[in-house]
Amino acid sequence: MTKNTNLARAITDRRDDLIALTQDLIRIPTLNPPGRDYRAICEYLDRRLRGSGFETELIRARGTPGDSDKYPRWNIVARREGGQPGDCVHFNSHTDVVEVGHGWTKDPFGGELIDGKIYGRGACDMKGGLAASIIAAEAFLATHPTFSGAIEISGTADEESGGYGGVAYLAEKGYFDPARVQHVIIPEPLNKDRVCLGHRGGWWAEIETFGEIAHGSMPFLGDCAVRHMGAVLTEFEDKLYPAMAARHTDMPVVPEGARSSTMNINSIHGGQPEQDDDYTGLPAHCVPDSCRIVIDRRFLAEENIDDVRGEVKALLEGLKASRDRFDYDLREMNVVLPSMTDRDAPVVQVIAAEIEKTLGKPAEFVASPGTYDQKHIDRIGKLKNCIAYGPGILELAHKPDEYIGVDDMIDSAKVMAGALSTILMS
Repeated sequence: MTKNTNLARAITDRRDDLIALTQDLIRIPTLNPPGRDYRAICEYLDRRLRGSGFETELIRARGTPGDSDKYPRWNIVARREGGQPGDCVHFNSHTDVVEVGHGWTKDPFGGELIDGKIYGRGACDMKGGLAASIIAAEAFLATHPTFSGAIEISGTADEESGGYGGVAYLAEKGYFDPARVQHVIIPEPLNKDRVCLGHRGGWWAEIETFGEIAHGSMPFLGDCAVRHMGAVLTEFEDKLYPAMAARHTDMPVVPEGARSSTMNINSIHGGQPEQDDDYTGLPAHCVPDSCRIVIDRRFLAEENIDDVRGEVKALLEGLKASRDRFDYDLREMNVVLPSMTDRDAPVVQVIAAEIEKTLGKPAEFVASPGTYDQKHIDRIGKLKNCIAYGPGILELAHKPDEYIGVDDMIDSAKVMAGALSTILMS
């Protein structure tokens, strides 16, 4: 047998271990927000990776958004050095998962194995990818005990809320300096036959409209902030949404609908605060004097961030000029610029070749509709040789009954391990 045949067999032989590892990771409920059990999952990974010969660091991102003594932002970086100098290949996975939501028929943190699929929140996005990268590295080390360079595996916090307590913090501390790391693979669920080159941009903002409180039986004595917000939403529906739908990008974004600009109304609240679940009384009779929405605007590489901001601002200013008593506040929450790796970058070419070798068909090159931690590796770390590649169906992310296919993890692990062989054995 050749070494690569031995490597593929070593991954196949680890199928049960891969399943158990994925289940263990899913069963640690690392919900973000607020940021639960980050330390617990890092300690689990620490034990696992030290057992495979990695040197490990647990790093708390002190002072980052969300970090507190109750919910500390913990990360782990593990490194295994080869016998000779060479490139470092880094697998980066986020450990946090989004809220469970409604509609589940499986235990969200049970990690049940049913018909070759492992179910649970984070199974697809992206604990299955993390597990596959660990199995890939361990199989490579078992079949290639002598290699050049280094392998790194990280488990990082807060990707689902911007990544500032995770990859951004590590990048600021030099962990993604191109002198230290040369190739980064992020096992996000973009499908096992795709190389993801980058992502669209994102602009998050809160808009608040103002009014005047009054008795609900005499609303003419007050000014309803919710009605003012309704005028904002009407402007969005009539003007902004059609304008965004008419724009298209040359980026290979998937799915097709994301090749246009998009905007999601993330939340809306007006009037009195929500009461506790055990409150059985009726609401008070008041005209709301405030209404707030959070918008999640995804923009294309062909768009300018100043134009994205200005488009919304212009609609609000138009209402201020035309609508009686209309006033507002616009607060920017976060900005992420689009990121794209060149198709001829080394890690792109290596992964694409391994996909074709493993799956018997050419790789598809795509870009992500949402942002992920490549943005920080690119813009803070100044490391351009970075892609997302991992198992899982993109459309399952954040959905009820999220799952990861075991066969897909096996195939992706073979691709990742083959990349290690190509890069570190040359």
